[in-house]
Amino acid sequence: MNGSIGRRVAAEAMGTAILVGVGTGSIVGADRAGGVPLWALAVAWFLAVLIPIVLFIHISGAHLNPAVTLALAASGRIDWREAPAYILGQLAGALLASLTVLLALGDVAHLGATVPAQGDVLRAFPSELIFTAALVAAVFILADYGEGRDRWRMMLPPGVVGAATLLIGPWTGSSLNPARTIAPAVLSGTYTDLWVYLIAVPLGALLVAIVWRPSSVDRLDRGPGRSETSR
Repeated sequence: MNGSIGRRVAAEAMGTAILVGVGTGSIVGADRAGGVPLWALAVAWFLAVLIPIVLFIHISGAHLNPAVTLALAASGRIDWREAPAYILGQLAGALLASLTVLLALGDVAHLGATVPAQGDVLRAFPSELIFTAALVAAVFILADYGEGRDRWRMMLPPGVVGAATLLIGPWTGSSLNPARTIAPAVLSGTYTDLWVYLIAVPLGALLVAIVWRPSSVDRLDRGPGRSETSR
């Protein structure tokens, strides 16, 4: 990671805006079109995460997610003092993206807001927790071991998000990201069972952070942008 905190926070805002814009925009667009196969939404979410990682990983580390930032700070991989600015940038980017989707496509499908199917919070809560834990584990692999030859490890976090879209999307909306959930909820006025995502997702991230500490810590060099390619 490099650059001033302002430049990194701006990268987080832009990256999160791309993630939320592409991801929730695909949901709204699919609804307007009368529906698309679930695999197509999974591909859209894979790309929604991969594109900003490729663009911003060497600037801010491309967290793109308050839960990821929380886990990186709690595990000692980044400095706690930077976490609030990162999270504010992510929320601002997500809100900008949802506003753009609203203006471009209209208030359709609650702007892609995440709501447990049939109000089944007993299924939604552990699903979001488990897949958020898997996402954070993928981020930690990228953070600790670098991008890998041909940068293949950059596809791990998007892969988890795409898999979550396929496996739990139909009953949770597949959040794994508080910013991705808060922005469409606020702009569409959809707050049904919002607490599930605001508790389960950070909890899943923190559980991984507690048990998976880095073997060594250098806050000036560590992070998802570390350019180790020999493994």
